Amino acid sequence: MAEDIHPDPSLIGGVPTPPIAFLPEPIKLFQTRARRFAFLAESNALAPYLTFLAALSKLQARLAATLPPVAAPAPMPIARARAAMPPIDRAARAGDPELGATLAALLEGAVEIVMPEPARLALDAVRAANDDDRQWLLSNILSDQIPDDSAAPHLFVAAAVQVHMARLAAMLDAQTLVPVGFGLCPACGGRPATSSVMGAQGIENIRYAACACCGTQWNEVRVKCLCCGSTKGVSYRSVETTEATVKAEACRECHAWVKIFYQVKNPSLDPIADDVGSLGLDILMKETEFRRGGFNPYLAGY
Repeated sequence: MAEDIHPDPSLIGGVPTPPIAFLPEPIKLFQTRARRFAFLAESNALAPYLTFLAALSKLQARLAATLPPVAAPAPMPIARARAAMPPIDRAARAGDPELGATLAALLEGAVEIVMPEPARLALDAVRAANDDDRQWLLSNILSDQIPDDSAAPHLFVAAAVQVHMARLAAMLDAQTLVPVGFGLCPACGGRPATSSVMGAQGIENIRYAACACCGTQWNEVRVKCLCCGSTKGVSYRSVETTEATVKAEACRECHAWVKIFYQVKNPSLDPIADDVGSLGLDILMKETEFRRGGFNPYLAGY
């Protein structure tokens, strides 16, 4: 007997609106990232660094699973909500005792990780730092600003911030998020690290930007600069061919560029791990007039 066929109501009237954002699942987020870093290390000139980041990501996953629960973000004040501000207030987090405890736990766990000597020296420096110095490091990460001469110590602090912020973001309701400004994370207001053209069912060829701080991914229009919002003068460059799965989306209006990944061609691409693994593209773009617009603490100083 033939099966009755009915129209899909979700398609009537056009393409359904994609979700504004996907919130992180902290344990899965860091476990997946750790595996991707380890895979990339197998055939990359940055193998020692990528292997170290794989171990650091494993530590992040363990902390996400074992640390005491964090307090949920407080309900947004009406004025803040009306102003379309992100529900997680970054400015208020640098002095958060829970974030401080997460940083302490990460620094303790990182002692057992095999790492390059510069990273070991940086870890020792952060472990020996007083409260004021740690506050300075945390404030820099939470404002997406890392001085070029102190990238290494900021890396460990960034890893702790990622754990804490991902756990906070996971407690939000994605359906209540609203745009807070072009190219900004609707959960925490962070700048994008990269963006990805998705391949998963229901969001095929839709672009989502990724926050390196809290792990949220949010929908952004394609062929539009993530730094200034311009649709004029946007072009794409790659190390390989025009069919490359990693490209630089460059804007001639603000002279910034952000990496774009084509997960529709390679679903294993990770917004953070593959950003580091594709350092050759950064080197190529340094020879141009464009500045890097994506923020990834694991690439600070490059």
